[in-house]
Amino acid sequence: MAAAAAAAAGPARRRRPERGEAAGPPPNPTGPPKSPGTGPGLAQRLLGFELRDLTRWHRFVRLLHRPQDPAALGAFRAAFGLLMALDVPQERGLGHLDQRYLDGLDVCRFPLLPFLQPLPLDWMYLLYTIMFLGALGIMLGCCYRLSCIAFLCPYWYLLLLDKTSWNNHSYLYGLLGFQLALLGADRYGSVDGLFRPQKRNAHVPLWNYALLRAQVFIVYFIAGLKKLDADWVGGFSMGTLARHWLFAPFRLVLSEELTSRLVVHGGGLVLDLSAGFLLFFDATRPLALVFVTYFHCMNSQLFSIGMFSYTMLATNGLFCRPEWPRGLLARCPPPTAGVLPSTEPPQPSPDCHYGARGARGGLRPRQHLAAAFTILYVLEQLFLPYSHFITQGYNNWTNGLYGYSWDMMVHSRFHQHVKITYRDGLTGEVGYLKPGAFTQSRRWRDHADMLKQYSACLSQLLPRYNVTEPQIYFDVWVSINERFQQRLVDPRVDLVRAPWSPWPPTPWLLPLLVDLSPWRQQLQEMEAQLDGHTDTVFIADFPGLYLENFVSEDLGNTSLRVLRGKVLVELVEQQQNHSLQEGEGMQLPAGQYHKVHTVSPEPSCYMYLYVNTTALQLERNLTQLRELRERVRNGTEQSPLPPELRPILGEPPPAGVPLDPVVSLFLRRERRQQRREHESSLAQRLRRFLRRKFFLFRRSALMTLIALRNLALGRPSPERLAQEVAFASWSGGEEEARPETDGGAQRGPEL
Repeated sequence: MAAAAAAAAGPARRRRPERGEAAGPPPNPTGPPKSPGTGPGLAQRLLGFELRDLTRWHRFVRLLHRPQDPAALGAFRAAFGLLMALDVPQERGLGHLDQRYLDGLDVCRFPLLPFLQPLPLDWMYLLYTIMFLGALGIMLGCCYRLSCIAFLCPYWYLLLLDKTSWNNHSYLYGLLGFQLALLGADRYGSVDGLFRPQKRNAHVPLWNYALLRAQVFIVYFIAGLKKLDADWVGGFSMGTLARHWLFAPFRLVLSEELTSRLVVHGGGLVLDLSAGFLLFFDATRPLALVFVTYFHCMNSQLFSIGMFSYTMLATNGLFCRPEWPRGLLARCPPPTAGVLPSTEPPQPSPDCHYGARGARGGLRPRQHLAAAFTILYVLEQLFLPYSHFITQGYNNWTNGLYGYSWDMMVHSRFHQHVKITYRDGLTGEVGYLKPGAFTQSRRWRDHADMLKQYSACLSQLLPRYNVTEPQIYFDVWVSINERFQQRLVDPRVDLVRAPWSPWPPTPWLLPLLVDLSPWRQQLQEMEAQLDGHTDTVFIADFPGLYLENFVSEDLGNTSLRVLRGKVLVELVEQQQNHSLQEGEGMQLPAGQYHKVHTVSPEPSCYMYLYVNTTALQLERNLTQLRELRERVRNGTEQSPLPPELRPILGEPPPAGVPLDPVVSLFLRRERRQQRREHESSLAQRLRRFLRRKFFLFRRSALMTLIALRNLALGRPSPERLAQEVAFASWSGGEEEARPETDGGAQRGPEL
């Protein structure tokens, strides 16, 4: 109750009579009158309410129904609706909906509830249209409750339909939309207020603000608590983020390592833990607004998180004085007064409590229900991030359903190798699938529940390809927060028939080797000692298992060294075995398979050292061409260039002389560098951004119109439909600049 009341009180300041309250009895919810000359108590000055308001239920209900100016709530409603309308074509996927839900597509999907299935494509477009119109209705405050339902129902259906799209901010959007559906956010600056005078510019009860403030506080504070994880505090969660250009000012005075530890990890931890508290108090709010705004603006550039940063910026206004939008509107030119929301004081509302001090009467059942709901909702939101002991089947190396835990950016993963093996249940024939076959996402690699769903889906699809009673085995190698690469699941278990339940732990999930975490510092030191052409992969494996690996011929200098335990290296083609213990190593032949068996009773740790000799020679050739061109231009090169090298000077190749592949790559790199230099200005980047968004929204609108036409009038001929889709997909005739992949780009061992 105390937590909800603190959030309810909002900006901590001495209580001032609300403008417009003269229309009803004076709102005095804070207790019996004080004697003349007695000022507000310490709790009143700090929290905005007296502690006695928490000692009786009826006092607490009156506190939560204290009348408040609806202006800030209306401003947040309009901003949230606008951001969600912009989110629908982007992160919700309307712009490429036909690629995800094309009719007849053999795709493995990952719904939370097995019975959830996508609608036919044209109906999915209709569903997205309803969601988009609902978001616009929320923004305008038009048919407000109906608009909230129109937005929420499709939103939660789509969220539950695809677990691969789950993240913390998508979950937060659904929560904020649910809360707004219950609040009086349409009482200021809304279309409904134009037609319903009793709702126009009317007070809202304090619990309307309390619910949203508590939700935002929980997002910040729980995210901070989750960052107390040893990996975050140790600087391993976002180890490479400090290299981003946004942190260049910090790198002027700090090393990259200190920037990562102090600014990225330390700053993120302190801000999340303190932001909710600093926003709450009047004295600290200006400082909090500066740091929180800077934090979210940086996040919008660092991560692809859609509208999340802007949504969190919009919540800042909820912590300020509720009447702040009126002050801004009052400064607008007088001719705009007729079209802007009112700057007059709000009128009384029957939903608020204006009773005399100490009065028990006047509280209606719905007000008691609203107070009870506020408490239960806050308690539920505090409990959910730590409820993973109930749904243990969804726990992996990290806990929970990866959506409601607020453990944002705490874990980073790098996948070195994923292998999918199938075996025919009748013939015993073994084959391999390309990782991600029949899927549109890669999130399944990290979660046991989705691996189970994926294997069940493959068992239904593979019989169409003459694989009877298929058995499916996964071998997923992943490093989390810069640890060793290790297996996630047991590769010997057929996941089609393996047990899985949401409640008990998953038996075929292999544990994270946390006892090897101290090695990370040593691994970083080893990598720092390597030259620029040598790379490494660190492996940890369990006793009784083996790693089958192929060394590409490009990796002409590959060796294996044991860091801990004992392994047996089997050279398959040579039919030779080599036993290696801690500190020992050997050279591995290129162009051949080998197997590394862990034969020690404890997990083994070893490392691959490799040099991509093909890429190294290519870089040397390109450097020589660059130096040759410079010598020709400055006149120090005396011998004439052969015809096949003349193109490096900008001349066309001679007729009948094929263009050398290295020269072709050199020219492509030069053109790409020139394009980057030309498009590196702020104006060019803004132009590309606006152009990309324009064609995304254009495609979303045209494809939606095509689908609605199909539902209303029927589908045209396939040829005409193909022409319409091609027109909708047109992107201006210019190809976006994409990084080209060089043929000799350095890669690690295939594992």
